[in-house]
Amino acid sequence: MSLEKKLQIGIEDKLALTEFNGETQPNLDSVISHYAQSLNQTNLRFLGYPTNQNLNCDTLAPLLHFHLNNAGDPFRGSSYTMNSTSFEVCVLDWFANLCEIEKSKYWGYVTTGGTEGNLHGILVGREQLPDGMLYASQDSHYSIFKTARMYRMQCMKVSSLVSGEIDCDELKTLLLAHRDKPAIINLNIGTTMKGGVDDLDLVIQTLKECGFARDRFYIHCDGALFGAMLPFIKQAPKISFKKPIGSIAISGHKFLGCPIPCGAVITRKEYINVLTDVEYIGSRDVTITGSRSGHAPIFLWYAIKRKGFMGLESEVHKCIANASHLQHRLRKAGVGAMLNKFSNIVVFERPPDEDFARKWSLACEGNIAHVVVMQHVTTEMLDSFVDEFLQKRSTWFQDGRFLPLCISSDVGSRHCACSIHNSVS
Repeated sequence: MSLEKKLQIGIEDKLALTEFNGETQPNLDSVISHYAQSLNQTNLRFLGYPTNQNLNCDTLAPLLHFHLNNAGDPFRGSSYTMNSTSFEVCVLDWFANLCEIEKSKYWGYVTTGGTEGNLHGILVGREQLPDGMLYASQDSHYSIFKTARMYRMQCMKVSSLVSGEIDCDELKTLLLAHRDKPAIINLNIGTTMKGGVDDLDLVIQTLKECGFARDRFYIHCDGALFGAMLPFIKQAPKISFKKPIGSIAISGHKFLGCPIPCGAVITRKEYINVLTDVEYIGSRDVTITGSRSGHAPIFLWYAIKRKGFMGLESEVHKCIANASHLQHRLRKAGVGAMLNKFSNIVVFERPPDEDFARKWSLACEGNIAHVVVMQHVTTEMLDSFVDEFLQKRSTWFQDGRFLPLCISSDVGSRHCACSIHNSVS
């Protein structure tokens, strides 16, 4: 039995809440210490999900002695004075600058994560265009379709290209078929599974060609991971409020590295015009949730302040370089793999062994799996993964029970290494 499994079993035996008089502090300390050891073991092979595990927040530990709550509008403040809205506004100003919108023209808040950002952004679009129809590619995050169900919006699922980006030819066909209704577009700035970036300029051009004037469409950008990465790559497409977008949601616990799930949503101030004052909190009810973490904005502020523009830029390029290293190793070994431009997400054939996939925390979908190369993922970790994958792969295919998967329909024939498409590019 692995050390990780032993640690996990040891923790589970102690977690039951059965003590009538409360647990002793030494026993509580032991449980937490044991759990931390388990997490350290898991983190050595944590490859499939876009969270930056390279954290150092010890300086902020004294703040955990306070309950901080940022209920209400961060720009208005509230009568709950144990808040961190001064930190929050600084963080929002930074995101607004990243998205090229002036301080006087934007509004936003720190959310619980990308899903809440999407909920808010699409709600703003729906409020602007009450009879609008939502359009989203099939590669969009599941929260987009959940949002459509929650708001009871008619949603058109648009096909994606093999890269993961939206198929604008099909989008055009659907827009023309429903041009009697305004369009609310969800634009992916890095799809969840493949890291495909929708072409904003082409989507805007498509809307114009279909006869949608500026007041008949709204574009929400889901930039969960890449929204905090692409601005640091000079050649990458710009996602800017200088273009006719309405909102953008960016996660804080992904690239920036916050131990609490969080994010930011930025929209145009002119859209936040239906406001409700709430006397109880002395603020405005303009957010999805009521109570909001006051610690999350401080963790975000600390990460951004400590690293600065140059530090974040260096991390972006290192992640992309390490992702290229992984793709090269897989392709050289005859494994089908794809890496989109400006992406740190390597897509490859799904391992047939679920235990192996779970061991490395791989995210899987259909015939493909992926590794998201974040700051804590070193080339040594990637090499260890590839070495074990290749060793296991030879065993899986040796007895003929499994064959290398054809993933050409998922990533294109030039990235596939099955018996039909086995020319290594």
